[in-house]
Amino acid sequence: MNAVTEATDQVQAEQPGIEAFTFGEPESVLDKSRIMEHFQVLDAGKWYEPPVSLYGLARSFRASPHHSSAIYVKRNILASAFIPHPLLSREDFSAYVLDYLVLANSYLEVRRNRLGAPIKLKPALGKYVRRASQEEDRYVFLHSWAKEHWFEPGQVYQQREPDLHQEIYGVPEYLSALSSAWLNEEATLFRRRYYKNGSHAGYIMYVTDAIHNDTDINALRQAVKSSKGVGNFRNLFMYAPGGKEKGLQVIPLSEVAAKDEFFNIKNVTRDDILAAHRVPPQLMGVMPTVTGGFGSVVPAAEVFAKNELEPLQNRLSSINEWIGIEVVRFHPYQLKDTA
Repeated sequence: MNAVTEATDQVQAEQPGIEAFTFGEPESVLDKSRIMEHFQVLDAGKWYEPPVSLYGLARSFRASPHHSSAIYVKRNILASAFIPHPLLSREDFSAYVLDYLVLANSYLEVRRNRLGAPIKLKPALGKYVRRASQEEDRYVFLHSWAKEHWFEPGQVYQQREPDLHQEIYGVPEYLSALSSAWLNEEATLFRRRYYKNGSHAGYIMYVTDAIHNDTDINALRQAVKSSKGVGNFRNLFMYAPGGKEKGLQVIPLSEVAAKDEFFNIKNVTRDDILAAHRVPPQLMGVMPTVTGGFGSVVPAAEVFAKNELEPLQNRLSSINEWIGIEVVRFHPYQLKDTA
């Protein structure tokens, strides 16, 4: 009896156990940006630090095609309606507007001759400009951590989007949609890695047939692992003599669900971004998902110009009050050529 028990224990010890594994690390969902709502901007000693990372805003600009496209639409229409001035070219005005729409802070440097008359208006990259904390109406351009260029007082004009928590820097009005833009980007990157790595299976291989030895199990395990990466569309062959029906089953986990979730995430985040920018989808090349489409583009463009572009033009025209010259002027926005 003891010999039988020992033989049974030996057979059980030689049988392979169940192997399970996980991948990926837990991701924190804590929104650390909200902590800045309890503070004003930080004084770094010589200048104030922005309440929102300008480097992060610049990186997020291309996180989603709808996010960047909405900003480019506004910039392009404003630039097309802008009347160039000897002090401010169309190219410089476009750069100035892009900084304002992305960073909510744009800076215009006035260059004067020896008599003090303005001869040129040049935009300074808002990503690197900071407002001085010790001197009134003075700004610094940070080339690097060890190189600073200080503008003279009154040499720089700052255009900013007002904020509820402080009055030093502007904060983008699309800030509430950044989480959707990031989610849209992460969904695209995940889908790209999904196909690149060949991890399309998302399944459990369930084997109930008796396997003769560990060599067969290791060979099957290696064949499954080799199906990832290059050559992941190869067929898998398994020979199990004497096996029963459904002795080897492949149970899909999330292939269809992941596909559906991908499209849902892309559509929902797109709608959030468009709502934040208030740009009609017809102007951004978005394909309608309904039979009726989005309707005529002309009325949508006219309402967009009236509600969004004209207020932007009025805000940008404040440069004229600062410089004392009517530098910023616009043609009336027209969709049809009246000539």
